[in-house]
Amino acid sequence: MERTVSEVARLAGVSVRTLRHYDAIGLLPPGRVAANGYRYYGRPELLRLQRILLLRELGVPLPSIMRILDEQDDEVTALEGHREQLLRERKRLDDVLGAVERTIAGLSGDETVADEEFFAGLNDARARLREELAERYGESAAKGFEKAVRETSGWTREDYERLGDEGRRLLLRMAAARDRGVLPDSAEGLELIEQHYLGVLEVWPATPTTYYGLADLLVENADQRAIVELVDAELPEWLAAGVRAYAVRRLGYVANEEETVRRSV
Repeated sequence: MERTVSEVARLAGVSVRTLRHYDAIGLLPPGRVAANGYRYYGRPELLRLQRILLLRELGVPLPSIMRILDEQDDEVTALEGHREQLLRERKRLDDVLGAVERTIAGLSGDETVADEEFFAGLNDARARLREELAERYGESAAKGFEKAVRETSGWTREDYERLGDEGRRLLLRMAAARDRGVLPDSAEGLELIEQHYLGVLEVWPATPTTYYGLADLLVENADQRAIVELVDAELPEWLAAGVRAYAVRRLGYVANEEETVRRSV
């Protein structure tokens, strides 16, 4: 049974624009194109789309997905491989979730969390963040983070809890502003973001480039997103947009063409 592009988009939960983009780059051509220009998709195309979406969920970029699919002709073997990847990712996320819950409990002043467990959760989160900083921005950003960690090595649990309390109060003010319809790149929004920036500088010597990049971490890094979502589930995207706007307007960061296009898609 063949389906139109609109039907496939509705079934898969993607936009028609996405399917047309996949067709344009050769990732998912339709089974046939009628004389009137309508695209039709059959079972092979739907199975390929399923694999594309699975790989996208795993964070694989589109060029790599195209190479993977072109190299794998056996659908069952390919899907078994995707299954193994998903199982590994689930285990990783379970580990991350446990550490995040411990860290949040500690930063929230939960007295049932022992100091040893509090700092264990904090160190686990730091290690993951350091790894992600290195992967995204290179070793120089990761070394800057290590330097900041060393400079706060004398902090007590009370110091971290104070910082956590201040951060939560700021996030609550941001959530209230978002509820009132304040845009993150408005004058009021940027004033709130400035306080976030100054707070970041207390624990990490962020440059305009790395502060701009922090927006992605706020949305994509499980630890960072969980802390913001604890206040407001819809706040991470608002905060990320504000961070990017602040980096550009107040810190002089210049987004390159690739970033601009990526944000507009």
